[in-house]
Amino acid sequence: MEIVFLVVYFLMLLAIGAWVSRISTRDREGYLLGGRSLGPAVTALRLQSTSMSGYMFLGAGGLGYSQGYFSMWYALGDLGGGVLNLSVLGRRMRKLSHLLGSITSIGYLEHRYPSAWTRAVAAPIALFCMFFYVLAQLLAGGQGLSMVTGLDLNVSLIIAVGVIVGYTLMGGYLAVAYTDFAQAIILVIGMLWILIATLQHVGGLTAGHEGIGAINQNLLTMWGAEGQYFGQWGIILGALLVFSIGYMGWPHVNVSHMSMRRPSVARRAGLYATGFNLLFIPGAYLVGMMALLIVPNLDDPEMAIFSVAETVLPSFAVGLVMAAIMAAIMSTADALLLQAGTIASQDLWGRFVQKNMSERSAVAVSRLTILILAVIGLVLAMTRPPGVFDVVVFATSVLGAAFVPAYVCAVWWKRANSAGAISSMVAGTVGAVAAEMLGSADGLGVDAMVVGILSSTVTIVVVSLATASVDPVPERVLRAVEETAKVGAVPARFVLGEDASLATQRPQQEGRERG
Repeated sequence: MEIVFLVVYFLMLLAIGAWVSRISTRDREGYLLGGRSLGPAVTALRLQSTSMSGYMFLGAGGLGYSQGYFSMWYALGDLGGGVLNLSVLGRRMRKLSHLLGSITSIGYLEHRYPSAWTRAVAAPIALFCMFFYVLAQLLAGGQGLSMVTGLDLNVSLIIAVGVIVGYTLMGGYLAVAYTDFAQAIILVIGMLWILIATLQHVGGLTAGHEGIGAINQNLLTMWGAEGQYFGQWGIILGALLVFSIGYMGWPHVNVSHMSMRRPSVARRAGLYATGFNLLFIPGAYLVGMMALLIVPNLDDPEMAIFSVAETVLPSFAVGLVMAAIMAAIMSTADALLLQAGTIASQDLWGRFVQKNMSERSAVAVSRLTILILAVIGLVLAMTRPPGVFDVVVFATSVLGAAFVPAYVCAVWWKRANSAGAISSMVAGTVGAVAAEMLGSADGLGVDAMVVGILSSTVTIVVVSLATASVDPVPERVLRAVEETAKVGAVPARFVLGEDASLATQRPQQEGRERG
């Protein structure tokens, strides 16, 4: 029964990709941004399902299983991450990217901070982090599929990667958006079902707490299984930041803002995102904790939710929950692969190697890059790298540390200049990677995310102010940023354009497109 559910689910995703490929791959903007046509529901659920990843069913469950209520620090940050991102960046980034004619999230940074070095620095950092993030999703997908079907892990990896790459290659961004929307609905249904069944199995939340307390009272506190995080506010702050403000530095998530039908979509999208988070996020950590009572002594804590599902659910429901687990994994993997392909083809090859690529060539290069990255990721996933939790937290911490100040200052601080942004991205990356490698959490009690975000934030402010006279923000960019702050029409004279295909996005009359 589980296999039947998964087969139907995979076929549905491929069918969406085939359907969308007819309308979304005619030019770069259609393939990479879905023609800037998405409404609030698809925008919100695409953003959230992309952000959730396989981490929620493996890393989150494993953390709840091993550390109890300490895991809720991550959940608390995650609950507000979507609405915070849409509120701070959503409307303004959609408008500014329109004014500057940007069709990629990294190209947008270069247009706001005009320098070839902006893209030359940002693109490799993003590709580096996204590759590790993709690796975690592929590993999670293979583990989940293997557990459900009984197939060898390597065979499961090949199947999971094949389906993801299939519909991503066919339909581009629009296929990713619509499949992510469908997968978000499956995620909520699956998580609520397994949470309710879990609580019924242990006799309710209170009885579950009593059982966990009998094992280890520390698990009912927010300080870790051994109380080791008591007063460790540097680590706790990192747990709160990585999935709250960290979202604002993820290029594969921020592209959601650029693809909105109009800037005002962000307001309603924030409501949808909050509703999704409240229904979905706490459940993963709670099920992980209750797994201590249902499937004690697991060899791999990251298998907690998988094992609980097979224990407490009827076979037909297990199929749905397993589809939800695969949905969490695949909705992030497809977005990462598409954005990585975009960065490689548009922001590196098309920017520095072959500057006059045709529309067809640009899409072809993007597809080839996606295929190559997927194959490399598949090979590495077969070598059994570290756990999903560790890989995801590392990759997302570096992404957030490198890009949050650059994206936020792009729309909120006119004085942020190219030198400041470039220096900030380098400082954030070096700070986060160095802190992770040197073990700042253990040695100093400060999470790598905190070190990185402080480094990049201080750097963009100090360097922008220090170089204001030698590297001024161009007048045309200043005018665009000022216009972005206004809630209202986009004057046609402001739309600069990156290529001719964006002419379709320009208002036919001044005041036609509402803010």
